[in-house]
Amino acid sequence: MSALPSPAEPTFRPLTDADLPAVLDLLTASLAGGPTGTRTAEFFTWKHRQNPFGASPGLLAETPDGRLAGVRLFLRWQWHEGATGRTIAAVRPVDTATHPDFQGRGIFRRLTLDLLEQVSGETELVFNTPNGKSLPGYRTMGWQELGAVPVALRAVRPAAFARGVRAALDRRPAGPAAPVACQLPTAGDWFDAQPADGPLAELLRERAAADAADPRLAVRRTPEFLHWRYGRAPGLDYRVLTAHRGGELTGLALGRPRRRGPLAEFTLADVLVRPGDRDSAARLLRAAAHESGCDHVATHLSPGTEAAAAALRTGYLRAPRTGMRLAARTPAGRTELTVADWRFTLGDLEVF
Repeated sequence: MSALPSPAEPTFRPLTDADLPAVLDLLTASLAGGPTGTRTAEFFTWKHRQNPFGASPGLLAETPDGRLAGVRLFLRWQWHEGATGRTIAAVRPVDTATHPDFQGRGIFRRLTLDLLEQVSGETELVFNTPNGKSLPGYRTMGWQELGAVPVALRAVRPAAFARGVRAALDRRPAGPAAPVACQLPTAGDWFDAQPADGPLAELLRERAAADAADPRLAVRRTPEFLHWRYGRAPGLDYRVLTAHRGGELTGLALGRPRRRGPLAEFTLADVLVRPGDRDSAARLLRAAAHESGCDHVATHLSPGTEAAAAALRTGYLRAPRTGMRLAARTPAGRTELTVADWRFTLGDLEVF
């Protein structure tokens, strides 16, 4: 019996807007519906075209007859280096898929290396949080594993949370979770109501002035960035919590209710308070637990921040066997980074 013919060798070219339907189909077939459950043109446009750091570069692998064999995109990002005041242009590898007919033929590697070469002149840092299966492949392409980014948890409904954890450890169904009845204001409505140079802008200016003394890499929070990241994200349902003192805005927290198996989780993505204001940080952490309507809260509290200082007295504990592995690729000659060189929020690293 004669062997089946192998698929035609693909060519590689930049992604264009006309490719979007085929790209969404391939991503859905390979990665399912993503964080919103359905991959839509609206979400893709928000993420890859409206990003304030710039449009995402992308490459395709395409056969001579027009079949899409693979896709790879890099999400543009910017980190601010407190020690020098420099802005570091970065990219994060996201949204990659290879058609089953072409797997095992080096398409993922070729797309990644070609895209790295394309952005090399304008990008100083490549970072992502690969899982255990993909990390070895990234290492062969020059990535370094920098360490673990831990997650802190606060159990709101201890009995339900314990049942869900046991079910996960035993890899067995634990029954459906109760519906999430989150009554917090939506981030979109809240940001839409903020004046251009109002209390939020003032809070962020105070925060930026204090953070200038922190040598770690961090995302510069601006009203425009926060509005895009949390207020305009289609289908991600971010909510907002605020803290006030004497009628003035002293803190802001952003997160979203989501399902984790049978459990309802409030993923607390960002906590911003005035410099040194641990009281507002504590109030926001408590409110995330008591007002989100979820079984537990998950977040990352970067060492040295007001939220990290308030964590223990508000019931947040570092969770064992959780978190993400940070990996990065930097130009030759740059001092190697570690997790300690960053001041993250969970919103900086969560997959969206």
